[in-house]
Amino acid sequence: MNEQVRHFLREAGPVLCLDIGSGTQKALLARAGQECANWPRWLLPSPARLVAQRIRELTMLRCGVWLSGGIMGNGFLDALRAHLGAGLPTAATAAASRAIDEDPEAVRALGVSISETCPADCVPVHLEDFSPEFWQGLLRLSALPQPHLILAATQDDASHAGAPCDTRMTDWTVLLTDDADPTRWIYAQAPATLRRLHALQQKTGGPVADTATCAILGALCDESVLERSFREGITIVSVGNEHTIAALVYQGRVCGLYEHHTDGRELPLLLEDLHQLRLRWLPPENVHASGGHGTAFGAHCEAAGSFAPTYLLGARRSLLAGHGRDIAPHGDMPHAGCFGILHGWAQSRPHS
Repeated sequence: MNEQVRHFLREAGPVLCLDIGSGTQKALLARAGQECANWPRWLLPSPARLVAQRIRELTMLRCGVWLSGGIMGNGFLDALRAHLGAGLPTAATAAASRAIDEDPEAVRALGVSISETCPADCVPVHLEDFSPEFWQGLLRLSALPQPHLILAATQDDASHAGAPCDTRMTDWTVLLTDDADPTRWIYAQAPATLRRLHALQQKTGGPVADTATCAILGALCDESVLERSFREGITIVSVGNEHTIAALVYQGRVCGLYEHHTDGRELPLLLEDLHQLRLRWLPPENVHASGGHGTAFGAHCEAAGSFAPTYLLGARRSLLAGHGRDIAPHGDMPHAGCFGILHGWAQSRPHS
């Protein structure tokens, strides 16, 4: 752990770092005066997966469902569709319905009624990416201190209300153009247009970031990876449970990004995409055509070379076995995103 992070922790007190994915959520409690190998950490089902499990239980019991709460990851939608397919009543508050679709008419078209009170034939199911009560209770039962700050990351599935997912790449292009340093992509105050991150921050009260940002920062926590990027361009690939992210990095700055669904590309096609990405010949519409999110590019740098050195992380990185080097920042690959947001915020936080 570098001195910058140690100094930050001495100032900030215990920091809870959360990386909320589609299938799992990773967390660690960073504490001053301890080696990071001794920091408590957790690997748990994602909040969306827990919601899906509860909906399936109610489907089996033939009970109706009333969704309350707010925007969160939509990984529960398959369970909700099965519930609707079983002919069971389903309702949601206006706020919770936005986790299904921004358009209330599209929600109603699925068979979900909008109701601010729980119908008599339904059971409440609460939607949220972060539960303060859960984490307070877990830490208390574990005899651990409550955090003085929470750093949290999730994927903002649709970056603009009512807009398609490919607007994510428009946002990435703006970031790459304005400031290609990924430590600057952690939000002290999330824009309202990033509606999922904004909802998450309302719960945590602390800085938030996209999980793609944290994966990149997590890889750069590995000193050998960061150092290599100052000698030549490198490619970082995070193969997650649902999404694959690739970043071209030179001198610690991001030059290009690629996003696709992990199950959406067979290995030969993914390798060809990565090859074209490195050449900057992969337009976003080509990725859209195969069901992916797209690509985004910043300034071209001739000195970066071919971006051939490739570093792999993510739960399904074995899909690219033999096509890059597996990395585990601080010896812990699953928590790379947690380390990434911690390192990134320690470097970029505003100073009084």
